[in-house]
Amino acid sequence: MAFTYFGRNVDRELLFWSGESNRKPLLLRGARQVGKSSAVRHLAGNFEHFLEVNFEADKEARDLFEKGSLSPQRLCSELAAIYQIPVIPGKTLLFLDEIQNSLPAISSLRFFYEQCSDLHVIAAGSLMEFAFQELSSFGVGRVRSMFMYPVSFSEFLCACGFSLLLEAIQKADSKNPLPLPVHQKAVEYLRIFLITGGMPEVVSAYAENNDILSCQRILDDLLISLRSDFSKYKKKIPALQISAVFDSVAAQMGKKFVLSNISRDYNYRQLKTGLELLKMSGLVIPVTHSAANGVPLGAEIDIKKQKMLLFDTGIFLRLLGLPLTDLLISNDFSLINKGSIAELFIGLEILKSSSFYEQKNLYYWHRESKSSNAEVDYVLQIGQNIIPLEVKSSTKGAMQSMRLFLDKKNSPYGIRTSMENFNELPNLKIIPLYAMGNFIASS
Repeated sequence: MAFTYFGRNVDRELLFWSGESNRKPLLLRGARQVGKSSAVRHLAGNFEHFLEVNFEADKEARDLFEKGSLSPQRLCSELAAIYQIPVIPGKTLLFLDEIQNSLPAISSLRFFYEQCSDLHVIAAGSLMEFAFQELSSFGVGRVRSMFMYPVSFSEFLCACGFSLLLEAIQKADSKNPLPLPVHQKAVEYLRIFLITGGMPEVVSAYAENNDILSCQRILDDLLISLRSDFSKYKKKIPALQISAVFDSVAAQMGKKFVLSNISRDYNYRQLKTGLELLKMSGLVIPVTHSAANGVPLGAEIDIKKQKMLLFDTGIFLRLLGLPLTDLLISNDFSLINKGSIAELFIGLEILKSSSFYEQKNLYYWHRESKSSNAEVDYVLQIGQNIIPLEVKSSTKGAMQSMRLFLDKKNSPYGIRTSMENFNELPNLKIIPLYAMGNFIASS
């Protein structure tokens, strides 16, 4: 669905890619409707010609790739004839959208690099991991992947015309915290962002009319669209069971995810497959337990201990059907599902603020003990250090788990993020929820 485009952080990366001399075809990957196609169309304004092929909608294009050679010269010549748009290296941007619907088209990307490297080629797909399972090989080293997520909080502020507020947040730190009125304004817009979430169509609607109710209707439409895709994931797994897993991820947010908590009426193996399919689609993001004894964090993980995140806060709140009044008015996020909305927001901000060129994994730390359990919401690798990150849903909260982690792991400091302003305590950085994305991006 068309909506007014607003600037995304990925715009700079796409522009840089377009100017590279040794340029590879680019594959934009991410969940459905997170803005991949819109970002490419925005980039197209820098080209004399733009040729967009949609492999979901255009059967003729699919046939072109499936019933002939994958020679870039042949493909470009016939695409130009079909769409009546010239394909000229250096002047044309060729965009292969919904490419997961054509395995030969995915395979062709390597040939564009090998035989037609002067042509700007971008592909985008939302279910790429499904397609990769069916390919015997992919153009490793010949195609560059970039990963996109929904809109970050900083992008939301810019879309709404609050770039000066964002600039103030970026300049603040523990020695120069935000003035109280500015801090309160940042918290106010953070509340709105948690409700609307980061789906571009929703953000665009809010930026244009400031109507949260209309945003909720768009979220409902998006949920229907996402659920309708479940039938495409795998024929042997009923869409109803995938939908049950999707709902349960929202219900179990902030806790170790347990498949058996979904329903005894469903086949356990199918539910497990359904969860893996949702991960592959990008709609569900795992947070895996790490012993966190050293870097990399992924070296000591326990795959049996995972928490699951939904890919968007607006979708999450809409799925649960929670009243929005508490979140808009109260200073205590714990009123909303015991604070897991704050934990979800931070996990997503970590992903959105990381490099576009890596599929970043999220980790947490948990210690089970007869006397007491301890858990740190996220553990981060910053340089060669492992930093514990605790998410607090209000401005208060005990820090026993954080202190235990710092003692056991010899981390130089920990981070507490909450609705507090910037501050600092011994071995502890206090960073507002709304500023964590900026902190990650600059670390």
